[in-house]
Amino acid sequence: MSRASAPELYAVAARVAARMGVRPPRAIALVDLSPVTSYDRIGVARTPVLLVGLPLWLALPPRQRVALLAAAYARLPTGDERVVRQALATLDAWRDALMGSAPLTAREAAGERIAYALGGTQTPDTPYDVASFLGRVLGRVLGVPVLLLWYALSWLARSGEPRVRARQRALARRAVPEEDLAELDEQAAGGRYLAPMQAAALRGESVAAIRRTALTKFQLTDDGVLPAPPPSELLGVEESERIDEELTGHYARAVRGFGLIS
Repeated sequence: MSRASAPELYAVAARVAARMGVRPPRAIALVDLSPVTSYDRIGVARTPVLLVGLPLWLALPPRQRVALLAAAYARLPTGDERVVRQALATLDAWRDALMGSAPLTAREAAGERIAYALGGTQTPDTPYDVASFLGRVLGRVLGVPVLLLWYALSWLARSGEPRVRARQRALARRAVPEEDLAELDEQAAGGRYLAPMQAAALRGESVAAIRRTALTKFQLTDDGVLPAPPPSELLGVEESERIDEELTGHYARAVRGFGLIS
């Protein structure tokens, strides 16, 4: 989305980023059928880009929308975390290439057809068969150290996960309190918010009606019902409604596909 078409969305994204001390997104993209909101730096220029998952965004009040942005910013990996992640991806690809190789099924099928055409006699090994066998043997030999290194690095990454989660949580708390993050986790867990939205979309309800229903639970308190969903210091109710107006067309398109989300 361009900044001109969604100035309020860019503004709140920048306010949350400034509160947390991260670079504000230069570009924002909307994802119709994924609830995940993520933030990363793309390309050689390391351009900060924010991806907003519309299903969850549509179901959240202003306070949890800020928490969603804060959690996305906090998940941006540090330099060491990114190196480990990319190293694991590289080793995973090498492991599959070296240890998971097998003869091409098309070649085997062709060999079976040739043998059948020759009256069931066994066809002699071809240079391809010999090279394929030697390649698999060499792959196993070279793959063992790669496999050991992959296991060691995976173990180190798993052992560091509590520290990474603690760092991410502390960074997110610069913008939102812990209770807002916990409420966001509860809302997103298992996608329980999604089934009522899917049912409403199948009934043909409007986007506004779907959002009103989704916000009802956030307006319930021990003393009664709040007149409006809970706001945030960084995003008020009116500002949140203006964001919804900016995204009206995108909501309508996304809601038509909610039934495809599993």
